[in-house]
Amino acid sequence: MPQNRQILLDSRPTGEARADNFKLVRSETPPLQEGEVLVRHHFLSLDPYMRGRMNDAKSYAAPQPLGQVMQGGTVGEVVESRSARFQPGDKVVGMGGWQEYAVVSAEQGGLRKVDTTHVPLSHYLGAVGMPGVTAWYGLTQIIQPKAGQTVVVSAASGAVGSAVGVLAKARGCRAVGVAGGPEKCDYVTRELGFDACVDYKQHGDAQSLSRALKEQCPDGIDGYFENVGGLVMDAVMLRMNAFGRIALCGMIAGYDGKPIPMAYPQLILTNRLLVQGFIVSEHMELWPQALQELGTLVGSGKFRPRETIAQGLENAPEAFLGMLKGRNFGKQLVKLV
Repeated sequence: MPQNRQILLDSRPTGEARADNFKLVRSETPPLQEGEVLVRHHFLSLDPYMRGRMNDAKSYAAPQPLGQVMQGGTVGEVVESRSARFQPGDKVVGMGGWQEYAVVSAEQGGLRKVDTTHVPLSHYLGAVGMPGVTAWYGLTQIIQPKAGQTVVVSAASGAVGSAVGVLAKARGCRAVGVAGGPEKCDYVTRELGFDACVDYKQHGDAQSLSRALKEQCPDGIDGYFENVGGLVMDAVMLRMNAFGRIALCGMIAGYDGKPIPMAYPQLILTNRLLVQGFIVSEHMELWPQALQELGTLVGSGKFRPRETIAQGLENAPEAFLGMLKGRNFGKQLVKLV
């Protein structure tokens, strides 16, 4: 069996996460038991939710255990199998974690075969994976936009935000993004097809950002997909229409443990807003429907997602920390092969 390299969570961060919270180790890959497969990971997914699980705090999921492999999504290839469900050479997606190899029980359902004929393998960690389904669920089940309505999404150039805009356009909506920097905003409009994008870095307070949103959303905002919190959410709240819907997906502004004040909570009442948080893993029954639409959009070229790829497992911690600060463009991955 091959030697494996793994990254463990070595300590819990105080404030911002640091590279020394992680530890790179080598280990022996255990022999396969009946019903198990050995997967060689090609790509590792880095996602904002991982930062919250590094804390030892009550949340919707148990904290990442210290001294164990960092949890996370992976895609790769079966190299050995003792299960009739998988053959060597099968391309698969699962939760293999921050390591080069994983021994997986084929009977527990944590591994899924994927077709790479029209969709590149890496996209099963992004546009046609958990981030894409997250976008689909928040948009279709919470925001529920009608043709002609305006949908705004923060972190619009990211893995989730980009899918929200493409899915909203497919439903005849006006899609407006919020992103950081002219390059990201240009990608959001030119490549993803959003109607407009507002660069939040050009605005120092919520009132200024809200005025920029008013220019791009002359009929107000009917649906908002929230990934950030803080100043961006305050600015959007000032532009929401009555009976608007807000899907709370992420609050990256508070992932270091700081409180996230809300400047205008009274607008939830006066505008009779629906504000709903959600965890996409609690809605697995809808994943096939979402993945079918997302796979069709990517396979047909109507959705061209961007990826930022770090090379080598040893660079995963720095890539992860950079993603938390918005240094990535689109989906952040680590290439292992």
